[in-house]
Amino acid sequence: MSSAFRKAAKSGQRQHRERAQPAARKKLGLLEKKKDYRLRADDYRKKQNALRALQKKALDKNPDEFYFKMIRTQLRDGVHVIKQPKNEATPEQMKLMRTQDIKYVEMKRVAEAKKIERLKSELHLLDAEGKSPNKHVFFLDTKKEVQEFDLATHLDTVPELVDRVYNRPTVATLQKETLKGATDPAHLKKLAQQRKNQYDLLKQRIEREKAMFVVAQKIQTRKDLLDKTHKVKVKKETTNGPAIYKFKFQRKR
Repeated sequence: MSSAFRKAAKSGQRQHRERAQPAARKKLGLLEKKKDYRLRADDYRKKQNALRALQKKALDKNPDEFYFKMIRTQLRDGVHVIKQPKNEATPEQMKLMRTQDIKYVEMKRVAEAKKIERLKSELHLLDAEGKSPNKHVFFLDTKKEVQEFDLATHLDTVPELVDRVYNRPTVATLQKETLKGATDPAHLKKLAQQRKNQYDLLKQRIEREKAMFVVAQKIQTRKDLLDKTHKVKVKKETTNGPAIYKFKFQRKR
């Protein structure tokens, strides 16, 4: 009964409120209460403790201490940002590595290699541009023979065909058989242009096959890096080859 009476008596008591900021000091803002002071004091002590910990850490620091992040980070707008490694792959290689699998790249590379072999078998690379010229040395006994030496007579062919490195028939063959194929200069020029286009196509296919081989190696290297074995980078990745890693030897059971 007494507890109920006390509760009823408290309900009729005057409500005590915390003092507000006096009217003359309203320009200073809200009046700080005890709970506000506690928050401010706790924040101040926390910051002071952090400063003391940093001072102690600086005093205890080894002057010869080195971390790789000291050279791999740079300051941007007051924030340390890790430098991104330079990408040594062309945009085409990156796109192909993201979208295709190594099996697809290897399949396309093999197809290109077969096309290259087919073109080589058709062209024979006898008069390809950039090919080092062949040498044909003739040995003579006297200086007089050297002065009177005639290349067409020695090769037993007509002078018009001396510069050819292929399809150079002898005089006897020309007398026995009739000429086959194109003899018109305009037609010969057209055939030469077609041959040049074929050599250009062969060059493009060789470059494409090399690029696919590099892409396949880079994809395989990235797959090998998923292994948890300890590894050390021996050579950086370039546009012409993948990165080289040395893996720690582990004996298999």
